[in-house]
Amino acid sequence: MDESALREKVGQLLSEVHHLPRTGQSGLMGAGQAKGVQGSAVRREMAAIEDGLDQVSLAVKYLVFDLEATKRENRLLRNLLGGA
Repeated sequence: MDESALREKVGQLLSEVHHLPRTGQSGLMGAGQAKGVQGSAVRREMAAIEDGLDQVSLAVKYLVFDLEATKRENRLLRNLLGGA
């Protein structure tokens, strides 16, 4: 699954979470305050998810770079062995 598809899935999940009924809300908290707290929690979670995706993306890029370097080294070593 590529990064754009994963981001789309996360967006769909967040959209579904927003449509779920709220449970466990404190009776002392007003509707505006509850929505603000929920919204800030969702924003924090979304930021954490995006950070995680960025870390995964960077790790994958590094692995691809390392794989390409290994392939180049293998070709060089094969040429050295074949030419000797």
